[in-house]
Amino acid sequence: MTTFATEARTAGLALPKGRRMLGLDLGTKTIGMATSDFTGQFATARETIRRTKFTEDAKLLLAFAEKEQIGLLVLGLPLNMDGTEGPRAQATRAFARNLTRLTSIPIVYWDERLSTVAVTRTMLEADMSRAKRAENVDKFAAAHILQAFLDALRSPQPDFPTAD
Repeated sequence: MTTFATEARTAGLALPKGRRMLGLDLGTKTIGMATSDFTGQFATARETIRRTKFTEDAKLLLAFAEKEQIGLLVLGLPLNMDGTEGPRAQATRAFARNLTRLTSIPIVYWDERLSTVAVTRTMLEADMSRAKRAENVDKFAAAHILQAFLDALRSPQPDFPTAD
């Protein structure tokens, strides 16, 4: 059984020099995006794509990836609290399968359980308005997912097991 941390280390070692990572929080209505710096230390929330059709979503995402010199996609995998995969995780895997047909950029999954909850809590503590929270939650969740992945690259201990 592999772990998310093992997957992170393997993917991180394969990242070409001069390339960054793109974290994705895939929702039914939006895709939140965050990028790493070139050192792989920090994640920064970037943009949110309003979803339409897969082809259009992929075109926007891959154009962003090219412009930002992305060498690895870190896709949040929405597991159930017990670690099993439900319909949202299956939809995420289907999105990744379709995306791999359009790009050679490797894709890894990262456990995103409670990422939106953590981000929402932080925004509430910052007294952010409801409208601002709605506007930013997906890209901040993508940054949360990517930062956890980056931290795992530097961690000596394994993290959460995958469902594979």
